[in-house]
Amino acid sequence: MQTKIHPKYFEEITVTCSCGNSFITGSTKQSISVEVCAKCHPFYTGEQRFLDTKGTVETFLKKEQQAKKYKEKLREKKASTSSGKAKESKSLRELLGGI
Repeated sequence: MQTKIHPKYFEEITVTCSCGNSFITGSTKQSISVEVCAKCHPFYTGEQRFLDTKGTVETFLKKEQQAKKYKEKLREKKASTSSGKAKESKSLRELLGGI
């Protein structure tokens, strides 16, 4: 094992969760702060929580409605274009005939 390349290992550090729970473990960091732990994670607690962070659901629904309106406009535009006169396609010879 090479010397002076490994980080210092701390035997007892405190891990603190945002819910207030804390426990002791070993790590190369002196302290660790986490957002979710076994005491508050829905998988371990059996609770089913739904968190709407800053209206993300409402934002998604609003974008979905805008997309539907846009698709309807495109359909109307295609329908009006196709119901009009059919364009006659000219051959390359006809297009270059004026030269």
